[in-house]
Amino acid sequence: MSVYLVVFIVLSYLVWIKCIYYRHQRTLVKSLKHVMNVLSSRETHGADIRALIVTAHPDDECMFFAPTIIRLVELNASVHLLCLSEGNYYNQGAQRKQELLNSCAVLGIPDSRITIVDHKKLPDDPKAEWSISLVSSVIVKHIRAHSFNMVLTFDGRGVSGHANHVAIHKAVSHVAYTGQVPNDCCLLSLVTVGLLRKYMSFLDLPLSWLLPSCLRCIIGSRGYRQAKKAMFCHRTQLLWFRYLYIALSRYMFVNTFQIIPQGPKNLKIY
Repeated sequence: MSVYLVVFIVLSYLVWIKCIYYRHQRTLVKSLKHVMNVLSSRETHGADIRALIVTAHPDDECMFFAPTIIRLVELNASVHLLCLSEGNYYNQGAQRKQELLNSCAVLGIPDSRITIVDHKKLPDDPKAEWSISLVSSVIVKHIRAHSFNMVLTFDGRGVSGHANHVAIHKAVSHVAYTGQVPNDCCLLSLVTVGLLRKYMSFLDLPLSWLLPSCLRCIIGSRGYRQAKKAMFCHRTQLLWFRYLYIALSRYMFVNTFQIIPQGPKNLKIY
């Protein structure tokens, strides 16, 4: 009897996941409208969205943001990428830059919408302290130049805890604090989850669905194959543990975001 109960529970859980996926298909546009209308009274459609994904290194875009990019592209949103380094930690910058372009082509972002920053004060180095004022300046100039109305990046824990990821969040929070972006530009941070949830793969979908979030982007098996293909473009990064990440990470299936509040806040700026 206990075996049948376990089978029933497992099947019920999988059916729940399937239902979440199909419901998300219908609710994503509504969620986007809600997020955008926090700062704008007019209705928002996919084609109205000019979204900027801000990352630190080549491969961040598919390791952490693939579900979001894939979903926004499907909605005909204009999706751009700003990568703040070439990923030159092992002197592979030129190769990793090309890998990034290849990955974005798979995800649906053309070369003309990709900006890769090569600045000596923004090295790919987990021990380097990026200047928050410098990163803020780069991001603000990019937002103003392209009139983005949505910016998505890391939260304060940076998903993997990488110092460069955290620096970007601090910079975007500083931008929000100082009011350097237009009122109709929504700033969102990718939620970092605990280690167990991080490696639950698609089994994390019910938890991601139940816990509060201002925006969720979920992909199914077809989207996962697309995200995996993008990951495989980063040949220099495909060490053995990357394959485990591709197979087990929930960030290959779901992204959840919170709004970065705009207003006075205690921030250490350097």
